[in-house]
Amino acid sequence: MDNKFYSAHIGPAKCALDLGDGSERAEYVNQDYILHKLGRPHRCVNIMYTLYPNDKEWPARISVACKNMEVSFQWDYPYDDYFPYGADGQPFEQMRDIRRHGQDVLLTLTIDCSLSDEYLREIARQFRTFGRMRIRINHECNGSWFTHNRRFSYEEVGKFFVRFNNIIKEEAPNVKTIFCAGFIKDDGSDEIDRQAEFLEAYKAADIWSADCYLALHYGWPFDVCEEGGTSFSHGAVDAYYNKFERTAKKLSEITGTAKPITTAEFNTDGDVTGPLSQGESIKRFAFKFRDNKADWFKGISMYQFRDRGRLGLEIEDPNNPAVGIEQPIMNDYKEVLFDPYFMPEITSGSEEVSFPVKMRWGGSEDADGITVPVTFEHSPEFCEVTVDEEIGLMIEINGRWFYKAPTTKTIDLMSAFFNNPIADKTTLNVKFFATPADGENPENGSDDWNINYYTELKNPPQFRIRYTTPSKVL
Repeated sequence: MDNKFYSAHIGPAKCALDLGDGSERAEYVNQDYILHKLGRPHRCVNIMYTLYPNDKEWPARISVACKNMEVSFQWDYPYDDYFPYGADGQPFEQMRDIRRHGQDVLLTLTIDCSLSDEYLREIARQFRTFGRMRIRINHECNGSWFTHNRRFSYEEVGKFFVRFNNIIKEEAPNVKTIFCAGFIKDDGSDEIDRQAEFLEAYKAADIWSADCYLALHYGWPFDVCEEGGTSFSHGAVDAYYNKFERTAKKLSEITGTAKPITTAEFNTDGDVTGPLSQGESIKRFAFKFRDNKADWFKGISMYQFRDRGRLGLEIEDPNNPAVGIEQPIMNDYKEVLFDPYFMPEITSGSEEVSFPVKMRWGGSEDADGITVPVTFEHSPEFCEVTVDEEIGLMIEINGRWFYKAPTTKTIDLMSAFFNNPIADKTTLNVKFFATPADGENPENGSDDWNINYYTELKNPPQFRIRYTTPSKVL
């Protein structure tokens, strides 16, 4: 097989999709498993951590340290029940896993607003090698439930965001900051919730966000949803769309600039709707932005992949937390995931490339790789690709993505055809992008080391495509 290779480029989706992976409600699920289940990577994977190093319980997970404490609400503990930042090598192992699999890191961090500048600088420096990551600092900060809102005033929370944001820009300019608060008020005042206290934070942030649950059982796990209960809420798709639109317009007006707006947590809680009806509204929500061509709205983050309640594409098996039970919402979400409006745009060059070829990974929305057109007689019986080089690769064929680890040589591509057979004489463009082999950018002194990772592929990938099998069992 002697095919010609061409350049390929990944650009941003019109509206990107991110995915939450782990929180107070679930543990982290490795990216190999998620990629196999969903079939393509996300723009970002959102991991959620807390940092209160001056508390006497630190660095224990607070629900473990206070397991005998009387708790009637998820946020009653002394600090937030996310995994402690910096404990047991986390979140860095997970951040590497995310980047190896062609995605950017979105770190949600609830953090003590009294920490010194020197401490914050040490934290910011830890982000330098993780490319174009994003950090959401003290999210949902217009509320009253998180520790940052119980210990500090809204004005103090806003000022802390600006302080930490400025330190990050000095120490890790590769990182974009997200300010996550509320919406424009519904009381007729035409003001953003906590507008005065948060105005400077909105000005400082790179991205604006507001969390959005079309239905939410906020009393979980201390009660169950029943008709007439008071521990859950629900809203309408059109109402939330209008709130996002009005919020984006007002924020642009009061800050003097237009910035991307996203929802960094989004779902419809199956505790409220039941699992069979859960996914229908998430499609209506996503397609509302698509159908209105809302170019001011740049991202939806599904909360989350696996959940102990019913806010996941899988629920955690109560008998074994390492096992996920797929929910009907998985198929609904895949309809959104594979809609062109929410997929990154991949373009191909017209001139043949020669080997060795240099590939660049800037991130999930900016990367240069290679593509090769392969003509198939019909759906194959065997389809494999071998790259005998110790580099990491993301590979796309027939709409499905695969990961090759540096120590792996051959990848079986047949699952791209299991549920998506092709017609006779179909030409597929097989794409290859080289992600950071160990998940980090090496500090090699180059001008762009912190935002671009370069890989040399010495030889063309080798395909094994067969249309018959050695024998049939009769």
